[in-house]
Amino acid sequence: MTTTYAALLRGINVGGSKKLPMAELRTLLTGLGHDDVRTHLQSGQAVFTASQGDEGVLAVELSVAIEKRFGFPVDVIVRDHAYLTAVADACPFPAAELEAKQLHVTYFSAPVDAERFAGIDTAARLPEEFRLGDRCLYLYAPDGLGRSRLGEELARPRVTKGLIATTRNWNTVRKLVELTG
Repeated sequence: MTTTYAALLRGINVGGSKKLPMAELRTLLTGLGHDDVRTHLQSGQAVFTASQGDEGVLAVELSVAIEKRFGFPVDVIVRDHAYLTAVADACPFPAAELEAKQLHVTYFSAPVDAERFAGIDTAARLPEEFRLGDRCLYLYAPDGLGRSRLGEELARPRVTKGLIATTRNWNTVRKLVELTG
């Protein structure tokens, strides 16, 4: 039985660094034995099917292959359709009423607990808000992520230490659900 996955690559094709052409990423994934390989945008989303179902193993396999082929490390998170759908369905904010640029999901490589975020003064960041989910964090940033002071704070190393964390806007969250479905 095969499962459809999304690979979320962190920090590629941003500001001229870590250039990774999507056509080459598709070729790399196909070379790893995956089928139905597609990419979405230039910012590091690939969809593929695989018969082997360990997301962690798939992520490490892709990360190692990218470094070997392109000469730089790239953090990768792999998640299946069921997980991506559950994350979208569990959104604690009124996604249908918001612009996609106002709502983001940060995917984490492992579960996170509220202790990591204890030092953040959430009241001082209102109207921006965040909520924790299953290996993810939902961020409502009314002025967009680029202007979000809370988003900056949530991305600091003391919060993300020991984790891979990568953020996608709501349009991409929904598109990944569609592409893996």
